[in-house]
Amino acid sequence: MIGRYLTHLLLLFFLILPFSAESHKNVENPSITAQEILSHVRYLASDELKGRKAGTEGCEKAANYIATNFKRIGLKPLGENGAYFQEFSFTSGVKLGEANYFKIESGKKRFELEVGADFLPVGFSSSGDLYGELVFAGYGISAPKLDYDDYAELDVRDKIVMVLRYTPTGQDPKSPFFEFASLRYKAINAREKGAKGLIFVTPFSQEEEEDLGGLRYDLSFTDSGIQAVMLKKDIAEEILRTIGKNGKDLELRLSKKNTASFYIPGVKAHIETELIKENSTSSNVVGLLEGSDPYLKDEVIIVGAHYDHIGLGDRASRGIEDRTKGKIHNGADDNASGVAGLLELADYFSYNRSLLKRSILFIAFSAEELGLLGSSHYVKNPAIPLERTVAMINMDMIGRMEKDTLTVLGAGSSPRWKPLLDKANSNFNLALKISDSGFAPSDQTVFYARDIPVLQFFTGVHQDYHTPDDDWQKINTEGIKKILELISGLIWELDRMPARIAFSAVKEEQKTPTRFSVYLGTIPDYSEEPDGVKLMGVKKGSPAEKAGLRRSDIIIGLDQKTIKNIYDYVYALGQTKPGIPTEVVVLRGNRRMTLSIVPEPRPNLN
Repeated sequence: MIGRYLTHLLLLFFLILPFSAESHKNVENPSITAQEILSHVRYLASDELKGRKAGTEGCEKAANYIATNFKRIGLKPLGENGAYFQEFSFTSGVKLGEANYFKIESGKKRFELEVGADFLPVGFSSSGDLYGELVFAGYGISAPKLDYDDYAELDVRDKIVMVLRYTPTGQDPKSPFFEFASLRYKAINAREKGAKGLIFVTPFSQEEEEDLGGLRYDLSFTDSGIQAVMLKKDIAEEILRTIGKNGKDLELRLSKKNTASFYIPGVKAHIETELIKENSTSSNVVGLLEGSDPYLKDEVIIVGAHYDHIGLGDRASRGIEDRTKGKIHNGADDNASGVAGLLELADYFSYNRSLLKRSILFIAFSAEELGLLGSSHYVKNPAIPLERTVAMINMDMIGRMEKDTLTVLGAGSSPRWKPLLDKANSNFNLALKISDSGFAPSDQTVFYARDIPVLQFFTGVHQDYHTPDDDWQKINTEGIKKILELISGLIWELDRMPARIAFSAVKEEQKTPTRFSVYLGTIPDYSEEPDGVKLMGVKKGSPAEKAGLRRSDIIIGLDQKTIKNIYDYVYALGQTKPGIPTEVVVLRGNRRMTLSIVPEPRPNLN
C-alpha cells in the first residue's frame, strides 16, 4: 500500500505540472512508424510488467508509462485531481474470514475438522452457520434430456448435500454430461432443490486432491446463495462407512449411469463459513487533445484501447495448464498492440493539432479482461458528457494482420461508417471484413449500448491468444502501421464533417456458437454487484427488447428460478425452451416487474 501511494504521489507531482500547447514539439515523430510501435509493444509486453493484470503493480506500471507518454505528447489530463488517472475499484478475490468451522456428529462420536487441511469453503460459498442432516446425491446432476437425475428420489429441502466433483463420465469435454460438471452448476442445482448446504468431494478413484482445490475466485460479484465447502475424500469415506457404504463402489455404479443417492441417517454436520471479498483498484488513463474550432472543439472523438491483460494466466489462460501455470502472459497482441496504436495516434494528431476542428479524447482502459470494467466505469463517470461524443474508435488486438486482412466491427452503428471506411481504405486496399454489430467482447460495447457510433479494429484470434506465447517477436508492426494510417484518415474525415454522424442500432443475427438452444438478446453489465444480473443493454429486435427489457434493468428471476448472479442466469437460460413463453422478473429502479419473454431458437451451426 505504501509503495502504491508513493508512486502515485510522485507521478501526480510530475503530471500536474503545467503543460503547453507547444508540447507537440515533444512528439517522437510526426509520422506513424513501425519502430515506435515496436518500442511501445516491447515495453508493455515485457516480463517486467508481469502480464499487466488489473490491480497489480505491473498494470500500474503500464498506466504510468501511458500517462508519461500522454504528458510528453501534450495531452490535457482529464483524470482525477488534475492527473491522467481515473481510478475505480473492483472485487478481485476472496479470502477466508475467522469463522470457518466444520464438525461431524455420528452417534456419540464428535470430531472437528481443520480448515485448509480437512475442508475449505468454495470461493462462491455464502457465509453463514448451518446445522443439519446429510444426504449423498451422486454427482449432483439433474439432466432430464439425458434421462439422468441424482435428485430423483430425494427430498433435500433444508438438508446438507454431499456430491462428487466431475461427472459419471469423468472430465471428458466431449461427453454430454460435461456441461453439468462445474461446481457452480451443482451449487445452483442443489440450492434450487431446497438444500441449505453443499459438500464437494473429489471422486474416490482419483489420486489425493491438491490443496482442496484452493480458494479460487471466479469473477462473480455475488455468492451462490448456498454454503459450499470442499471436503477431503478420506473423511467423506469415513462418513459413508458409518452406514456400510464404499465410495469406490458408489462411483463404479454411477459410472454406469445409475444413480446412487441416499440419506445418511445418524450423521449430522455443523458448518460455518465466512468469506471476505478483496477489493483492488485500477485506473483508466485519460488525455484530451483539444480542437481549434471555437464551436466544434466541444465535440469529442474517443480513441480507446485496453492496456490490461491476464497476468500469470490463472483460469483465463487458454494454454495447457501444466505448461502455462505461473508463467507470465505478456499479451503483446492483446492488447499492447492496441495501446501502441493509441500512443502513435496521439503522437501524430498532437503534431497536427492546429488542423483539428473537433477534440480527440484518448483513453487507455483497464480491467477489460475482467468484464469491461474500466470502460463501464468511464461511461458512468465520463470526463466529457457522453452527449458530446461523436464516435468511439477502439483498437483491440491489431498486431497479427495477415494478407492485409482487417476485421472492423460496429460498422452498422452509423449509416455513415461504411462509406467513410471505403474512403479511408482507398489508399491502402486492405481486405476489410465488415461486421455490423456494435456488441462484441471489447470496450466499444459499452459506448454502443449508450447509442454512440462505434468501430472496433481487430486482426483476429490466433493460437497464441491468452497464452504465454503472445509475445512481441510475433507482432506485425508494419501491419499495425497500415491500420493506424487508415484510422487516422477516418478520424480526419470525422473531424472535417460539418455535422456529427448519426447513430443506428443493429438488428443482431445470432451466429455465435453456444451450447444453448435459445436466445434472449440481453447484454449483462459486469461492472456492478447487484443481487441479480444488471443489463448493459438489449439487442435490437431480440426477445428481450420485445418483452420490454431495458438498459439498467436487473434480472432477479427467470423461468421460476432465482437469479443472484450471471451463473444463475446461465443455468436458468439453459432450462428454457424456444418458442415457449416464460416469466422474467426485473427490478427497474425501485419497481419490481414481471414480464413475459419468448426465447427464440438459435440456428444450428453444425
